[in-house]
Amino acid sequence: MFRALHVAATGMVAQETKLDTISNNLANSNTSGYKRQDAEFEDLLYQNLRSPGATGQGTIAPAGVQLGSGTRVVTTSRAFAQGTMQQTGNPLDVAIEGNGFLGVMQPTGEVAYTRAGTLKLDSGGRMVTSDGLPIEPAITIPPDATKVSIASDGTVSVMQPGQTNPLQVGQLQLTTFVNPGGLTAVGHNLYEANAAAGDPMVGAPASEGRGAIMQGALEGSNVEVVSEMVGLIRTQRAYEVNSKVISTADEMMRNAIQSR
Repeated sequence: MFRALHVAATGMVAQETKLDTISNNLANSNTSGYKRQDAEFEDLLYQNLRSPGATGQGTIAPAGVQLGSGTRVVTTSRAFAQGTMQQTGNPLDVAIEGNGFLGVMQPTGEVAYTRAGTLKLDSGGRMVTSDGLPIEPAITIPPDATKVSIASDGTVSVMQPGQTNPLQVGQLQLTTFVNPGGLTAVGHNLYEANAAAGDPMVGAPASEGRGAIMQGALEGSNVEVVSEMVGLIRTQRAYEVNSKVISTADEMMRNAIQSR
């Protein structure tokens, strides 16, 4: 009976974590470049009261007696499926169609990675994120530029007064990983590389499997609100069922004690 209490408690804790991921997904349903998370469960160790195939009195047991000890969250995986493209008309907004991340230089000197292409210019004309972090490699727009063009291969060109031909000032680079799901999310739409993600592979957009750049657009979140709401209901029901198990086990123990 005490086993049922413990097993149901692990189920309630697991469903609380599932609810945390769903709430974070819904909160970021309008966050540019956000990738939805999902909690994945695994069962815990089993107590073998009788192993399958055990022999006794000249017979072999076709099945065993195993009692489980509950569940736990083994990982919160992140789905890097493409989000919807949203036209903004802002020439500094860029969306990545396909694989890859924009590199961003952090104040610590470490490079972080993002799918959010909401770019702006700082006081020095550098292309930066909404938090003021410069993209890597750095690109500076001349102060007299009258038009900024970003090609699908990341080439950034500007038009200047008195000039008939555009001036190329840099090229956006995209970084890919063998296992992007292993990246560490650090907030502010940023990810950091680690051993699980693999070595960063930097190159030009629209080459070697990297995505293309779309100017004047942003990649929206890949969260599907309807699916998250369905998951929310399922999580609530699973939590209620586990709490009902605790109530039932408690009542059965009370009856057993009173019968003595």
